[in-house]
Amino acid sequence: MTRKPIRVLIVDDSASVRQVLSSILSEDNGIEVMGTAADAFAAVRRLQNELPDVMILDIEMPGMDGLTFLRKIMAQRPIPVIICSTLTETGSRALFDALEAGAVDVLPKPRIDTRNALIETADRLRHSVRAAAQARLRPRHARPPVEEKLTADVIMPPPVPGRVRSETDRIVCIGISTGGTETLREVLTALPVTCPGIAVVQHMPEKFTAAFARRLNGICAVEVKEAEDGDELRAGRVLIAPGNRHMLLQRSGTQYRVAIKDGPHVSRHRPSVDVLFRSAAQYAGANALGLIMTGMGDDGARGLLEMRKAGAHTLAQDEESCVVFGMPKEAIELGAAQRVIGLGRVPQEIMAWPHLGRGAAGEIAQSA
Repeated sequence: MTRKPIRVLIVDDSASVRQVLSSILSEDNGIEVMGTAADAFAAVRRLQNELPDVMILDIEMPGMDGLTFLRKIMAQRPIPVIICSTLTETGSRALFDALEAGAVDVLPKPRIDTRNALIETADRLRHSVRAAAQARLRPRHARPPVEEKLTADVIMPPPVPGRVRSETDRIVCIGISTGGTETLREVLTALPVTCPGIAVVQHMPEKFTAAFARRLNGICAVEVKEAEDGDELRAGRVLIAPGNRHMLLQRSGTQYRVAIKDGPHVSRHRPSVDVLFRSAAQYAGANALGLIMTGMGDDGARGLLEMRKAGAHTLAQDEESCVVFGMPKEAIELGAAQRVIGLGRVPQEIMAWPHLGRGAAGEIAQSA
């Protein structure tokens, strides 16, 4: 049977943005633009007649802002929503509020200044729409306000077995994408300052990762920061790969540091989970815990397999707790994950990892 196209409603007060988004999406035979709306009120009238599979929504609009509209949608009749806004470039709090309210993804407004920029924008937009259409939406409960407190070959060669020394510290590498911002918040806020060093690749727009890291740092016991070239990965610290840059793990004596590099997209992403995982396989080996979580596509699946072959302990998030069961599913089918766990188990697994006997990866207790 022929699969029905993903039907998209675009809500933005800019006619030129609506036209560009419509044009980009219409080039994909698997996506159909069912209509556009210049404001939330026009969108409501469209929704009374038919529901889209995905809505693309601006934040700054006259009459009713996009965040208020999003909250009404998620409370009354939840549908997958992608926020498309210039606010991604400033890391506005409104975008984090949108993610907490239930938005599946956030994207910058389309760039059309160069052909390469347009191609990159188009690929990311279409990928996000396909991911959003698969999202498993969950009821949103209001939370009290919290005080702010390609393959990897193009970046580095495959790991060489037997080159990792056992005396280095235990570290954790996490790959995560669609649905990951709230998932990551849930994990990191549950960790104490005694947790092992954690390196994270979260597929996210450029300039947004710094604000995302600052937001997490304000609500977590652990230190969370956007990674800079040469940053040390140590206990109690979480380094998040900067948007549009690859992050690699490196070893300096018995210490781990990260390198931030440019380069082509790997597995259609920059930063790429495959790049981080390969570097972990090469420089950490059995001292690393690899975890692949919610997201669409297969970025990280091959890298996680390389980690497992290098002696690392490898985990994948289960389907029930994923927003989009794409990246974990690919890793599981590839045989890259030793075990599959629910989201609620992740903090416990991370804290148990430094104390797990060498050579016993995979023997962590299976208790719920």
